[in-house]
Amino acid sequence: MFKTVLFPVDQSREAREAAEKVVNIVKTYSARLVILSVVEPPAEEGDSPPREAMASPEAVAKLLSEAQAMFSQQGIEAEIIEREGKPAFTICDVADEVGADLIVMGCRGMGLTDDGASESVTNRVINLSPCAVLIVP
Repeated sequence: MFKTVLFPVDQSREAREAAEKVVNIVKTYSARLVILSVVEPPAEEGDSPPREAMASPEAVAKLLSEAQAMFSQQGIEAEIIEREGKPAFTICDVADEVGADLIVMGCRGMGLTDDGASESVTNRVINLSPCAVLIVP
């Protein structure tokens, strides 16, 4: 059913919790796993600062290698991709590029207000995704 799973990661607790579901899905379906980290470009004057911007290329490389090592301990080989861009759009673009059947993401619970719902990366991915999206609460 799922041949390729895309797992966007950041430094959040929610991403770490979603990793357990990813392990389960990848093993169940013998799926290919692609781990993605998106670095937001520097904000232009007048823009609001990125919510979860990664601090440096070194921090991103460390995050990706730690995620890859964690999956490796579970017997899962994972490909890693690092991209720069707006997170929701970049996640959906990469899902299309790698032929993902499923995107697995942690939920930050930002949908408590109308503003939070329209601005959340998760909500945007759900609306733009070329494939199924699993949100792990």
